[in-house]
Amino acid sequence: MRMIVFSSKSYDQQSFLAANLPDAWQTSFQEARLNLASVDLAKGCEVVCAFINDDLSAPVLRRLAAGGTRLIALRSAGYNHIDLAVAEQLGLSVVRVPAYSPHAVAEHALALILTLNRRTHRAFNRTREGDFSLHGLTGFDLHGKNVGIIGAGQIGLTFARIMAGFGCQLLINDPYPVANLADLGARQVELDELIERSDIISLHCPLNAATHHLINAQRLQQMKPGAMLINTGRGALIDTPALIGALKSGQLGYLGLDVYEEEAELFFEDRSDQPLQDDVLARLLSFPNVLITAHQAFLTHEALAAIAATTRDNIAAWLAGTPINQVRPVA
Repeated sequence: MRMIVFSSKSYDQQSFLAANLPDAWQTSFQEARLNLASVDLAKGCEVVCAFINDDLSAPVLRRLAAGGTRLIALRSAGYNHIDLAVAEQLGLSVVRVPAYSPHAVAEHALALILTLNRRTHRAFNRTREGDFSLHGLTGFDLHGKNVGIIGAGQIGLTFARIMAGFGCQLLINDPYPVANLADLGARQVELDELIERSDIISLHCPLNAATHHLINAQRLQQMKPGAMLINTGRGALIDTPALIGALKSGQLGYLGLDVYEEEAELFFEDRSDQPLQDDVLARLLSFPNVLITAHQAFLTHEALAAIAATTRDNIAAWLAGTPINQVRPVA
């Protein structure tokens, strides 16, 4: 069996090699993203292992199927980037990693909050230049603040437990009833109440038709003036251009992003020697109260090991005719 791993960086290769893939799996690693320009690299490979920004649209899937691919093994929990209906029509099985380390993403969301609040990134740069003034570094106590959590999956609930430890008041929104919230001192509320009452809002929901641009100009105006918005979920949960006006007016006080709606052509590469062509991202980066990281929330040793191990097990189960973690189009 031949397998190709697209969008693979050195850390991906290390984690997959440490996962002890069977010798019979002839595995090749490609740094290139999967798209129409690179799809022919997969010719003759039964298994294609793809990441979150790989192009798995209908034209790419058709080329993969024509080249002999039978399984798409996603190294992510999200699967909004694959045309599942076309994959099923072509006889392509799709598997994913439903959970790896919820702590990795939840803790990164906390890192964004603490950095934005206490301006540690700005303080770091100042002291390195010999500037030991405190002007503009005033933060706020997290204790007692209302934290709204949109999405109560494993990551969302892990984040809730972390914020409960800071003494925050937790408001949780999810389309399904969430059990045992009383143990966290949390309440499940409607989305409008969460947005209107929260000092900090953190997004942990999947991207689908119902959540696309969940945070838009109208919802930004519903927020408390000066509220903080954190997104470690999917970029398109936010109507990104709408953020500019909210930041300029002060309606949005802080913004922390680990994902970006148009990240596919930007993230995971060093582009420091090139002019930034994305005007919206360039404008966001100009605000002192905005912190953007390049989709690194998943990047811990534990999460990488779990992703590799689950992907290995997914492929092994599919080869054995007993597939697990399959994704199918909604009927």
